[in-house]
Amino acid sequence: MQKIMTWIDDRFPLTKVWNEHLAQYYAPKNFNFWYYFGSLALLVLVNQIVTGIFLTMSYKPDSALAFASVQYIMYDVSWGWLIRYMHAVGASMFFIVVYLHMFRGLLYGSHRQPRELIWIFGTLIFVALMAEAFMGYLLPWGNMSYWGAQVIISLFTAIPVIGNGLAQWIRGDFVVSDATLNRFFAFHVIALPLVLVALVFVHLVALHKVGSNNPDGVEIKKKKDAKGIPLDGIPFHPYYTVKDIVGVTVFLMVFSAIIFFVPTLGGHFLERDNFIPANILSTPLDIHPLWYFTPFYSMLRASTNQYTHGVLVVCTVLVAALAFFTKRGFKAKAITVIIAALMVLGLYTLQAKLWGVILMGSSIVLIFFLPWLDRSPVKSIRYRGALYKSALALFVVSFILLGYLGTKSPDAVSLFLFKNLAWGQVLTLVYLAFFVLMPWYTKIDKTKPVPERVTTK
Repeated sequence: MQKIMTWIDDRFPLTKVWNEHLAQYYAPKNFNFWYYFGSLALLVLVNQIVTGIFLTMSYKPDSALAFASVQYIMYDVSWGWLIRYMHAVGASMFFIVVYLHMFRGLLYGSHRQPRELIWIFGTLIFVALMAEAFMGYLLPWGNMSYWGAQVIISLFTAIPVIGNGLAQWIRGDFVVSDATLNRFFAFHVIALPLVLVALVFVHLVALHKVGSNNPDGVEIKKKKDAKGIPLDGIPFHPYYTVKDIVGVTVFLMVFSAIIFFVPTLGGHFLERDNFIPANILSTPLDIHPLWYFTPFYSMLRASTNQYTHGVLVVCTVLVAALAFFTKRGFKAKAITVIIAALMVLGLYTLQAKLWGVILMGSSIVLIFFLPWLDRSPVKSIRYRGALYKSALALFVVSFILLGYLGTKSPDAVSLFLFKNLAWGQVLTLVYLAFFVLMPWYTKIDKTKPVPERVTTK
């Protein structure tokens, strides 16, 4: 075995890679429950790629054959039903672990210096995953898939000048058709998986360059022994590989229970209308995306003329006034006034539909800027004050409720006798305020002293 390893190492740095990224990669010794989700995301990515390969062996990317080929996989291909459910349920599980992984970053400040690039790569993975899921959603060619794609693609028509041409280019036709199905299949099966794998690779390389964060937000590389080993670090292998196996085992138990007992999860993972072939003459009663897109869908629907002309104008003026009185120097104040004036002008002149697209896009773009919006002197929520804790709690509640409202009709009455549309508008403001006001409330928030070394509590 030693001779074989020497022969390989002479031609490929296998031992070096193993040591640098596993056996001699020192991670903080106080990882907790929240640190399972990174490895689980990698596991689900592998599941999606492997099951996707098997599904493409029997799937037909043709508008006349796509739905029937999915039924063929379910009923005639050996274990085809299992592979299809593993892939469909795996898509939802992917978003669950990614959302929890990102939430852990907000808890412990994993976006803070020197991990800005890790956060940016991670957010790019999230965006690529959303594109991958959206394009894969059309492939079963069910009725909800068809009409959902029709609605989402039509949003691009709200963009001035280039909107109609852009929407037509995405569809490859004037309506969602066979050309759309073929190009979505190509992107879903080839292009976006390559992008995802490349982003995951650079995400991990960036992580291992600066080291993992921990629940205390303490840099373990600052305290080393005579051999240069972090005093508060332990080798990732075998300690955390064994710990991750425990997390994987529990995850697979939950994953298997869903697949074998409730694969549709009451229509949340697989919708009822998607068991009906796409029909251009039969629109579903309530068109909405799958649950992992519904928070952003609620923000899209929240935009009305009254909302943009009234509430958003007032909020823009208030934020601009706050920035104006906290900025120093004439140049900074002038830029603040100009940006605010342009925003107010745009809110009155641009269509509400376009502002819905802008709000939805901003809700994702703002995530990229989190490392620079957060001005707190500490990283971990353990040592932050009440302001950040309250803001994070409101952010999480708003995100969950926006997801719930996205599955309901905007005109229906639900919480406290208010229409879902009104609740969506309020919660959209709460979501955006978490990012927009972050430079102020994180700066004035009272914090606790951070320990020199990591704690094990």
